Amino acid sequence: MAYENYSFENILNRMLEYVRDKNNSIDTREGSVIYDGVAPASIEFQNLFMEMNALLNDTFADTASRDYLILRCAERGLTPEEATHAILKGEFNINVPIGSRFSLNDLNYTVTEKISECIFKLQCETAGTVGNSYFGTMIPIEYIDGLETCTLTELLIPGEDEEDTEVLRQRYFASFDTRAFGGNIKDYLEKTNGIQGVGNTKVEPVWNGGGTVLLVIIDSTYRKATQTLVQLVKDTIDPVPYGTGQGLAPIGHVVTVKTVDEVLINITSTFTFDPSYTFERVKEQIETTLNDYMLSLRKTWANSTNLIVRISQIETRLLNIEGIIDIANTRINGKYSNLELDEYEIPIFNSIVDG
Repeated sequence: MAYENYSFENILNRMLEYVRDKNNSIDTREGSVIYDGVAPASIEFQNLFMEMNALLNDTFADTASRDYLILRCAERGLTPEEATHAILKGEFNINVPIGSRFSLNDLNYTVTEKISECIFKLQCETAGTVGNSYFGTMIPIEYIDGLETCTLTELLIPGEDEEDTEVLRQRYFASFDTRAFGGNIKDYLEKTNGIQGVGNTKVEPVWNGGGTVLLVIIDSTYRKATQTLVQLVKDTIDPVPYGTGQGLAPIGHVVTVKTVDEVLINITSTFTFDPSYTFERVKEQIETTLNDYMLSLRKTWANSTNLIVRISQIETRLLNIEGIIDIANTRINGKYSNLELDEYEIPIFNSIVDG
């Protein structure tokens, strides 16, 4: 039903047509009694049709708003993934108490677990990706005797924001494809990707003989996962004793968990600039553009056999930067050709040189 045809003007004109006679003796102009009588009703009818259109859209998963999509997903046993808290590594000059709290910028952190002497895990008290952002010297919220240094040094398990509406929608439609069941590939994908900090996974069944499964993960920031995250996935899917079904893996499946390898990308190009621009002036924009390109590639890693860093893509994106007139002689890691990565490798931008 084309609800756009039910505008105020269309409804009003149809209503006025019912009272017009052949001789046009009845006044239906704006301001007339009849016009003023039916115009308010036309507005209400328009609003009614708009509400009906919204209601119809909310009945279909493809067009439903978030609240109604969540209700539709519930019919498939799916719920939106909640925001999670980042886990980071803190280094101190003494062993601090578990539960002690620290602040850095506008975020607070709680000590949750001892890693080794004077090194602890801290959980960001604010859920979401914001907890992945800050490193440096912290301030204790409460006095700790003997504390002289306290530094947040490394992101161990990334925090994640609440699942985006469109990602949830895609997951809903994917649930109608191959059924996740009993340790098949889709089952491993769903269970592994559902672990905090995991961005995506490649599953290689029977990779080292019958009953063996290899999971290769990338973290939710689309970088190489830390050993802490790799161990979390291993302990969740197939903890000791291996293959006994103590985790999420079926009995008899021995699961190995690895992460991707990062390949540093160094680019050399010969730039021609507008007279008022220099390489140093636009270098930050160039680096941002190349970082964005590498990130876009990493986001497709799970659905690609292997990633290819293309010279044509680099030059096209850089030519969109104001001040750059031309680019030539582009090399990736010293070669005048595209860089094809292995199946479990991802590109990380490292440097750009004008030369």
